[in-house]
Amino acid sequence: MKRVRVLVVDDEPGIRQSLKGVLEDEEFLVATAVSGEACLDALRREPYDIVLLDVWLPGIDGMEVLSRIQEIPFPERPGVVMISGHGTIETAVKATKLGAFDFIEKPLNAEKVCVIVKNAFQQRRLEIELQRIRQDRDPHIKIIGESVPMKALRQQLSLMAATNGRVLIFGESGTGKELIAHAIHSMSQRANEAFIEVNCAAIPEELIESELFGHRKGSFTGAVDDKIGKFQKADGGTIFLDEVGDMSLKTQAKVLRALEEQRFEPVGASNSVQVDVRVVAATNKNLEEQIERGSFREDLFYRLNVIPFYVPPLRERKEDIPALADHFLREFTTAYGRKRKELTPEALRILVDYHWPGNVRELRNLVERIVIMNPQVRVDARHIPIHPTRRAVYERPPDRLGTLQEVREAAERDYILRKLEEVKGNVTRTAELLGLERSNLYRKMRSLGIVPRD
Repeated sequence: MKRVRVLVVDDEPGIRQSLKGVLEDEEFLVATAVSGEACLDALRREPYDIVLLDVWLPGIDGMEVLSRIQEIPFPERPGVVMISGHGTIETAVKATKLGAFDFIEKPLNAEKVCVIVKNAFQQRRLEIELQRIRQDRDPHIKIIGESVPMKALRQQLSLMAATNGRVLIFGESGTGKELIAHAIHSMSQRANEAFIEVNCAAIPEELIESELFGHRKGSFTGAVDDKIGKFQKADGGTIFLDEVGDMSLKTQAKVLRALEEQRFEPVGASNSVQVDVRVVAATNKNLEEQIERGSFREDLFYRLNVIPFYVPPLRERKEDIPALADHFLREFTTAYGRKRKELTPEALRILVDYHWPGNVRELRNLVERIVIMNPQVRVDARHIPIHPTRRAVYERPPDRLGTLQEVREAAERDYILRKLEEVKGNVTRTAELLGLERSNLYRKMRSLGIVPRD
């Protein structure tokens, strides 16, 4: 197995030798350099995986060395971790913008240094693998489907992606809003800059301000170090605010100000930070209804909704299901080293007839399950893991649903399934959304033939 090659660059002999000993104990191959010029000479002579680079060096300083390292063609270019005895948050931000993986302060903690070097090497390996995958694939994000809605969506993408206009993506859970956000970024003039994702629904209310805007050491309990927020990390690039409708009104006010001024104050800071960020937001909620209820700011809605983008649910573009299923089959058979599989006409008919409350995400998960669980090359109807009760209702034509009771049950089943998909199968959370006791929801699900996830 290849040993990781590390170059330690510092003008202090004690630090060079200390780091060399610590890293060699972890079985890294370590060389040292006393200056920026010596570092660049060493990199010209032989390749290194990681460079530990002091900021303050005689002659060429560390920042200039970092800038020159970035001119080395990838993947020969090493990952760089900056070291400083008296660094500031501005120095750390500058180093990150110039391409440094991380920034650590003296006095150095041996265990922390080893962890960061290992992480930097892992990140470099992932970047090399990603480059290889990109070379093997189409350079653009794949948006699959030849239905009218998808053709219109691709046309809209081509018209607006290159602009700096803020985008608000609407659509049900699982329709591919994140994929669209990635496509917007990859087709924009910011494609070579950072794409930073924030799931607003997944971050606790008391932490989201720090997550978005950063904080200063000691600004609240648990703030043991300075932290750079997502907006600052996205400077020059794109920030994707997923599930933006789940932000509190307090956070919405701060986001609104950041959008208006492209400036914000980290938690506990006295000075503001200026950024240049394109904002792409997404939601599965009806924000106009939330505005009427007072749970979403109208001024923020209009700030975000410069370019509205609607991603249709899968049931509105069923003609795309065969192409999507085939794409996922190829993806997972390759990923799991399985033989190429094909769907029989009857199996494909079941997929096309099904209502897909979980949209493309549900289809993708189902195809992955098929690839894992079935060794057969030909996948027929009995290999499609859709519960028969759910399948039967959706296969029945609307004009043959029969009684009012059947229509009501079909509507209830559809609505409950949608809510379950929104919260990833969490029955307790679904009961809260529906205003039911959990035991009552379980009884209702049993009566409608809905099987809870394990």
